[in-house]
Parts: sequence; structure tokens; C-alpha cells
Amino acid sequence: QVQLVESGGGLVQAGGSLRLSCAASGSIFSINIMGWYRQAPGKQRELVATITSGGSTNYADSVKGRFTISRENAKNTVYLQMNSLNTEDTAVYYCAAKGQGWYWGQGTQVTVSS
Repeated sequence: QVQLVESGGGLVQAGGSLRLSCAASGSIFSINIMGWYRQAPGKQRELVATITSGGSTNYADSVKGRFTISRENAKNTVYLQMNSLNTEDTAVYYCAAKGQGWYWGQGTQVTVSS
């Protein structure tokens, strides 16, 4: 089993920045991909960004150039730096990890005000 704990969400004005963190514990040796997903009210959960154990990254088109995913292996932590936020980024952001199965964090709310 893998446990994921997110932090860093909150309220920010449009154009501002936030950094999300996700700390993994448990059977972390099995993890090969970590990432962030988000779900806005009334919408399906969608991919934001992923990063492999080798450092390869993938981003949704809507966040390319604004968001950066990174990982700190020594701390078993993955980060999502979000810049130039707009109101369409408002959502609950979930950390995810893929090992023997998919594991999910509890989610952290990001609200961008106009």
C-alpha cells in the first residue's frame, strides 16, 4: 500500500501562484509514476501532469507553460508549481501514484478568484 498526503492548496487571485506538495509513504519502492489530477465541480477528473521515476514529464495542454511538476526522491515528494493561475484552474487537486495499482491522495482545494 501507498499513502499520499497533499498540501499547499488555498485561495489565490488570478495571475497568482501556488505550489502543491505530495508526500508518499508505504510501499514507495513500487511507484513508477506520480502525478496530479484535478476535478472541478460538475466535471470529470482530468490529468494535470505526471512524472516518471526517470524524470520524464507529461502535461495537459491547458497547463503547459504554466505548471511544472517535479519530484524530490530523497523526500519521496512530488511538487506541482502552478503559475499564472486563472479561474478555470479552480478544482480539487489529487495526487496520484502508480505502482502495483493506482493510489490517490485525499485532495486539496485550489480556488482562483477573478
